[in-house]
Amino acid sequence: MPGKIIDKIRQQQQTGEPFFSIEFFPPRTTAGAVNLFSRFDRMARGGPLFIDITWGAGGGDPAALDPDNPTSSISVAQSAINYCGLDTMLHLTCANNTKKEIHDILVRAKSVGIRNILALRGDPPVGAEKWVAPVDGFDYATDLVKFIRDEFGDYFGICVAGYPNGHPDCTSLDDDILHLKEKVDAGADFVITQLFFEVSTFVTFVQKCRAIGIECPIVPGILPIQSAASLRHLSKLSKLAPPPDIANAVSSMKDDDRAIREYGIGIAAKMCKDLAKTGLAPGFHFYCLNREVAVRDICKKIGIWKSQKRPCKDLPWLTSANDKRQSEGVRPIFWQWRPKSYMLRTKTWDDFPNGRWGDSSSPAFGDLSGYHIFATPTVIDKQELVAMWGQPKCPEDVYQIFVKFITRDPSVTKLPWVESSELSKETVPLMNELARLNNHGILTTNSQPAVNGLPSDDEVHGWGGTNGFVFQKCYLEFFISQSVFDQLLEVMQLYPMMTYYAMNHDGSISHTNNSSTSPNAVTWGIFPGKEVIQPTVVDPMSFPIWKDEAFGLWKSEWASLYETDSEPRNVINQIHDNYLLVNIVDNNFIDCKMFEMFECLFAKLGFRNPEIAR
Repeated sequence: MPGKIIDKIRQQQQTGEPFFSIEFFPPRTTAGAVNLFSRFDRMARGGPLFIDITWGAGGGDPAALDPDNPTSSISVAQSAINYCGLDTMLHLTCANNTKKEIHDILVRAKSVGIRNILALRGDPPVGAEKWVAPVDGFDYATDLVKFIRDEFGDYFGICVAGYPNGHPDCTSLDDDILHLKEKVDAGADFVITQLFFEVSTFVTFVQKCRAIGIECPIVPGILPIQSAASLRHLSKLSKLAPPPDIANAVSSMKDDDRAIREYGIGIAAKMCKDLAKTGLAPGFHFYCLNREVAVRDICKKIGIWKSQKRPCKDLPWLTSANDKRQSEGVRPIFWQWRPKSYMLRTKTWDDFPNGRWGDSSSPAFGDLSGYHIFATPTVIDKQELVAMWGQPKCPEDVYQIFVKFITRDPSVTKLPWVESSELSKETVPLMNELARLNNHGILTTNSQPAVNGLPSDDEVHGWGGTNGFVFQKCYLEFFISQSVFDQLLEVMQLYPMMTYYAMNHDGSISHTNNSSTSPNAVTWGIFPGKEVIQPTVVDPMSFPIWKDEAFGLWKSEWASLYETDSEPRNVINQIHDNYLLVNIVDNNFIDCKMFEMFECLFAKLGFRNPEIAR
């Protein structure tokens, strides 16, 4: 069954290449959650096999699913799965939970797509020196593993913790390993170890495990030392003192966290290389303390950061890790640069299009409640956005913000219609053409170039794996003033292969030259032994829904930064109220004329050889 981490580990073991995974803890504030989800997106580029989320530490109940409190463990885990596309494991402890409460937590986890649990006993309550089992709860992680298997069968993948130096409460390492075998025999699929400092410690631990019949994968837990304080804190929690050479080295650097971090990266990278040479470590699980730089740098040093290898995407858009969406194969192109929004708005669908979009006479898109967990700006964020977007005094000032974003000017790294701060690889080849359009008030929010039979593993346009060929029609979406759009319609008469849809903010103005309500495939692929795959379409019935969202961003994300009745706010509102949102498809993917058509428009308007602001 897809979605279980153990299956991914086994598949990765067959390749002979180590993987990496990362532990995060829930933040305490909504602003912290926003920052954490941004960190998930950045780390996802490196290709972690999975991440895991600790139980507790965030604000309030770790089992809460209140959309207004995105800091609970379950909320963070389900968001990582459903909206960031990361296979995610949720920690679950016996501490402070009755059997009924644990059952309810697991039911809740299952309902939001969580498939993997790290079953732990947990630490004694704050202030208590010894562990005491909760009333009507579980005393050991073994009991929790048995309960999960008895109540939920094989639905959940289960991981348990191993202690290469022995659990602090155990009488000996051998005794502790016997308890680990009980957990595995009860139904655990794999083991992640607590931190250790010597490769020989892990080797001895694994050899002892194998000797008593523990055959499942054992993944070493790696702690990148990032500061003296974090090393002291984790050593205290694990009751494990670092070796003298490490302690002395960190102590000699005193409060120079940068030097300590570089030192920590170096010894962690060496440890990973040495672990790989033993043949006993299928991958590396990093305790990152919600910091990304050290893990990224370590993975790059040892050659397992996937962006270095340019992996081929399964589909042209960000996929969800929720089993419910595993068959999803088609999406409207409108949300291409806001995939989290799309996945949030379609989360209640029972079925997802696969192969063909089909008849969408009334697509049931939900609202955007809950989207704030990805985009709630703090006071500082708002100040940064005002500094980035300035104080526009006229629409032309707004045009230049779009131009700067398209041309990757470092002063503008964000627009409301793009969730990522990076320009896509597909957009870069169109940079000059798009800058030219934006410079003259054709404010582009989405685009793709024409592609005619490129290999499916092409590093820019490829998707779907190897041995196939991919195709695209040129697509362009933009805001445009009514007067310029009227001129564009006249020019478009000369280009019969163009189809378009245009609407204003409230739908009172609507134009199209396509009488069909059927979707128009704009991306497709041909692969051996398969039907033609059409993962991206222009769907006329979904466009009004996207139109509402796209126009709404002018006010909710931009105009709201400024005081009521201020000049900048009035300029943004003017664009919102008077411009149209237009999408155009050039159906001739062999000989695209999209930008030639706009050159004709510019000539008609008297914009000859315009200078592009950069």
